[in-house]
Amino acid sequence: MSDPDGVLAAEQRHLDRARAELTRMREHTLSLVPDGGDALADEALAHALHRRAAGLLDDPSTTLFFGRTDHDDGQRHHIGRRHVTDAAGDPVVLDWRADVARGFYRATRDDRGGVRLRRRFGVEEGRLTAYEDEHLVERDDSGVEESGVSAILAREIERPRSGPMRDIVATIQPEQDALVRADAQTTVCVQGAPGTGKTAVGLHRAAWLLYAHRERLTRQGVLVIGPNRAFLSHISAVLPALGEVEVEQRTVTELVTVAAEGRKEVRVRGEEPAAVATLKGDERMAEVVRRAVWAAVGDPAQVLEGGALVLTRGTRRWRVPGYLVRDLLDELTTRGIRYEAARALLPQRLAHAVLQLFEAAGDSPDDVVQDAVARSAEVRAAVKALVPAQDAAKVLWRLLSDREFLERSSRDLLTGAERELLLWPRPPRTAGTARWTEADGALLDEISDQLQRTRSRAHVVLDEAQDLSAMQLRAVGRRCSTGAATVLGDIAQGTTPWSARSWDDVLVHLGKPDGDLEVLDRGFRVPSAVIDYAARLLPRIAPDLGVPTSVREDPGHLDVVRVGDPLARAAAVAAELLGEEGSVGVVVAAGSVDAAAAALTAAGTGFSRLDALAEGEVQQRVSLVPAGLVKGLEFDRVVVVEPADVVDAEPDERTGLRRLYVCLTRAVTAMVVLHARDLPAELR
Repeated sequence: MSDPDGVLAAEQRHLDRARAELTRMREHTLSLVPDGGDALADEALAHALHRRAAGLLDDPSTTLFFGRTDHDDGQRHHIGRRHVTDAAGDPVVLDWRADVARGFYRATRDDRGGVRLRRRFGVEEGRLTAYEDEHLVERDDSGVEESGVSAILAREIERPRSGPMRDIVATIQPEQDALVRADAQTTVCVQGAPGTGKTAVGLHRAAWLLYAHRERLTRQGVLVIGPNRAFLSHISAVLPALGEVEVEQRTVTELVTVAAEGRKEVRVRGEEPAAVATLKGDERMAEVVRRAVWAAVGDPAQVLEGGALVLTRGTRRWRVPGYLVRDLLDELTTRGIRYEAARALLPQRLAHAVLQLFEAAGDSPDDVVQDAVARSAEVRAAVKALVPAQDAAKVLWRLLSDREFLERSSRDLLTGAERELLLWPRPPRTAGTARWTEADGALLDEISDQLQRTRSRAHVVLDEAQDLSAMQLRAVGRRCSTGAATVLGDIAQGTTPWSARSWDDVLVHLGKPDGDLEVLDRGFRVPSAVIDYAARLLPRIAPDLGVPTSVREDPGHLDVVRVGDPLARAAAVAAELLGEEGSVGVVVAAGSVDAAAAALTAAGTGFSRLDALAEGEVQQRVSLVPAGLVKGLEFDRVVVVEPADVVDAEPDERTGLRRLYVCLTRAVTAMVVLHARDLPAELR
């Protein structure tokens, strides 16, 4: 771009200055040495300084700011990924999350909010290459079309990308910004069509919350939950690029199986029919396992010698009748506390009952005496018999092994046929030898929470929420019981037998029935040729949803080709596409991955196999992706191989067509569909 007025050169000098100031800020942070005389405080401060230094790392491949706003009061703000100040503390770059930066994303000619001019910058390899001014006070012809479309913005959105997902701070749209900055106490549920940026909204919302409510969110933690490790790897660079380096990321399975907060490690090794997994994920199972846990509470008449608590103190024996013990148990077990809390409270309740006997006999016992009674051998033995210690795995093992116990726990909840479905055909001898499944993981988490309360985070971002069962959603909801959540998904992309039919159901299972439902239907990443083709499936798979629209000027490219050998042709097409800029995804049904890998190898094309990608392995430009792992990912060019095989690999046709819809909406620039078999009727 020519620069006759020297505007671009002046802005580049400001960028160079900002980089120098950022380096100064980081060096100053690294020079600080904790020395408060308190080892614990010093350790905490050192950790905070390390975290801050990590957040001040500069990425020379990008720019510290991407826009500028000029205001009616004469102020001028450069908007960037993080806050940069000079030595006097004056801002050089304003963090995009600051309230005053809101105008960069939302100001219009009709509602300027004091913004006179909005400037966007084109960037290549960390240097400014172009700028574009939008005057909000009067009309102009400086690069923004009458429709309001920014040429620089359009180029940035459509730019080919390789590797992990990047942040979208330079391209956030007004409707996205409103969701990002929603009130911290509000649970936001986003129904987003493919390419509408719902995942980016969730991640940027986490970054904004950490900026606006740093102390509380850092103390309690922010949790991002995704469908699989490939997805989490794809989004892993976004938050660090925004300066947030300590956000926990988990899959749902990891969430309920990794040892934490008193829970033991659970190894998921087993598989089971979809009908069994669906039943285990049913919301009724929450009450079944609750009954199973509390069934361990003993009847004083049966578990206490003589049916009462008898305590010897000196030469006297004191007796608390069984009916009083029963009343104490009922008071604890009906007040909604956890099982372990009841075990902890019962000794003091029993001791208090004994002290009432002391007082009736004329004694005046104090708290020391009560504590001694609570710790006595008789009380400890009574508590052990009345409320025995339990292990989540043993409870579930008994529930799935013992027909009578299952019947007692599920009476009036499950049918006889459903109980038969749940019972193991060949029960393992012990809980330790059980081959737990993913659905079991959610049940074990439910039991663990009945035993001991699960720690809540300040905020949870849940992506692809439509695929979770009621029990999995309850597990997520426990992690934000005292906070809020950002719930992301697309009902049309539900590909599990238990996938949600409505967002109202999802929010209820999460424990957030009052959450705000918002809809994103403007596609920024998927071109119209691709989304229009995939949308042919919507009347069949999600008739209640509107058809998404692509707002990109470039319609993209679509080829649907019938060939004799789709896998061999896919390998050849992938090799050809490497001549273009950006990433290539080869998407195949799960049963064809090995054959596709062989075809790519035979063609001499290097590729990464996403179902076997090692931790830290550099992903190549060509990715071989099983259909079951492609959700949430995007590639510049996509080759979809044999759609009929993708459909047939699922338990039923509707789920298969939803899986195919996901596969057909992953392309940013172009898509090639290769098939030898007939396409589904909706696509012919």
